[in-house]
Amino acid sequence: MVSGGLSSPADQILSTITMVLCCPYLPAFDGAALLTKNHIEFFNEHGYLHMPEVFSPDETLELETELDWLIGSWAGRSPGWSGDWRQVYMDPETEKKSKLIAMHDLYFYSDAWMRAVTHPHLTAAISQLIGPNVEVHHSTMHVKPPETGHPFPMHQDWAFYQHEDSRYIDVLVHLDDTDANNGEIRFLDGSHKEGARAHITSNASGPCTPFLPTDQYRLADAIPVPAKAGDVVCFSIHTVHGSYINQTPRNRRIVRIGYRDPDNRQTAGQSVGRPGIMVKGRRRREPEQPLFSINGPHISRKMKSG
Repeated sequence: MVSGGLSSPADQILSTITMVLCCPYLPAFDGAALLTKNHIEFFNEHGYLHMPEVFSPDETLELETELDWLIGSWAGRSPGWSGDWRQVYMDPETEKKSKLIAMHDLYFYSDAWMRAVTHPHLTAAISQLIGPNVEVHHSTMHVKPPETGHPFPMHQDWAFYQHEDSRYIDVLVHLDDTDANNGEIRFLDGSHKEGARAHITSNASGPCTPFLPTDQYRLADAIPVPAKAGDVVCFSIHTVHGSYINQTPRNRRIVRIGYRDPDNRQTAGQSVGRPGIMVKGRRRREPEQPLFSINGPHISRKMKSG
């Protein structure tokens, strides 16, 4: 059992009530319907937004099928993130068993996922939040296996791919309904307003995955945002977030997509220096900027998970 996990019926009801009170309802997209002023103001104030039914049932089923194929064909399985936080979030027996199924850039392997990251309803909504020019930075599969599926400590995604400003939004595409039992996403309300924070990046055994101090940033203090399959939850690169372990007998399947304004320069971290895919608008050319090299990034057959 994960330390501090929520699993009782009362906790699940409280989680749902909190979600309703804290996050505005967003009607299903109809092609023309985009984010309202209230939605944009909510995102700017709280640092996250739940968007229901971005993907239709048929689209969601196709993405589920493709993700399961990727899990069986390409994805890696590992103990997941390293660091002393593991002893806080899990008891010793669970910590030994906990696994994460992961891979990057799903659209290099599946046309269904290329359609997902370029989905017109999704990209239109993102452009309302960061501006008319939108580039896909990368995507990552986060699958929590049954019963001991990997929790995530409180952190900012900025720590993994550092950018100069806040014009970067991460999107969680849900392929399973999420709740307290399988580790729904949880946010520290309004935490994006303080910008980048110092993360722990090493312990007694050497470097570790970035995370925030567990005595200062607790999952129990974060707002749960349960969602349904086909929903999207988006959040700022500076929003502090995390999730509990998956205690159910089924996978919890989520894919994260990172979108940014192409003028928001990356200074360090994952995929630094690599151009992304323009999904809205144009890429501005800086003075004397050369074309991107035809010798693009090498894609290894031996994928590194995490």
